[in-house]
Amino acid sequence: MKPVCLVLGAGAGIGGNVGRRFAAEGYHAVLCRRSDQEGLDRLVSGIEADGGVASGFLLNAIEEDAIEERIAQVEREIGPIQVVVFNLGAQIGDRSLYDTSYKAFELGWRMATFALFRTAQAVFPHMEDRGQGTLLVTSATAAVRGNAGQHSHAAAMGGRRMLCQSLNAQFSPRGIHVAHIVIDGAVDAPDTLGKMLGAERFQALRESKGMEHDGLMLPEKIADTYFHLAQQHRSVWTHELDIRTFSDLPWWNH
Repeated sequence: MKPVCLVLGAGAGIGGNVGRRFAAEGYHAVLCRRSDQEGLDRLVSGIEADGGVASGFLLNAIEEDAIEERIAQVEREIGPIQVVVFNLGAQIGDRSLYDTSYKAFELGWRMATFALFRTAQAVFPHMEDRGQGTLLVTSATAAVRGNAGQHSHAAAMGGRRMLCQSLNAQFSPRGIHVAHIVIDGAVDAPDTLGKMLGAERFQALRESKGMEHDGLMLPEKIADTYFHLAQQHRSVWTHELDIRTFSDLPWWNH
């Protein structure tokens, strides 16, 4: 039975590429995303075409018990979850304080922080019983710097970062590696940045900054870093790191 890499938030960007990378290394990639069955099927088929093993499920992470039931089903029917990649976004766009409703503010927290809490609470007992496991948490610049118009996102991602620290403090001595990964820049991902900008603006950005310019972060290269983190010896675990392109200023210099 293959070890499982469970990806929550498996789009065509970071999540899907991380799943593909782990599958290439012998893991069963279990890919979960909120919508787009056709896109999910393409990801699974692509992994299988490369000789890997993958399964795909639609999953609305803010639905009651959806995360918990999926983790239980994977452990019961597919295999032991050795790595969880928590890649759910929580960006609701730029909104002034007065234009951010209670519902919109809470939605960011439910996706970024509460869903992570639920994931850890559901999967950590299995990992703890086995004495090992890895939780890789995709984060954003908003986790360390709040900008105007980002009230929901910054609060939610800041909470995500603190939750990772608390999880690490309790479970690192029990063999569970928790890594908080700050994606400090734009990712060349059609499912996220592409949808935010629209097809025409996204392509213009790729031509001016990405592609041969290497000014957009490449998901397949990010996936290499995620895989490296999951293979680290426990004497040198990384608990937080940030990633950006060579040409971008880091968040603390802005």
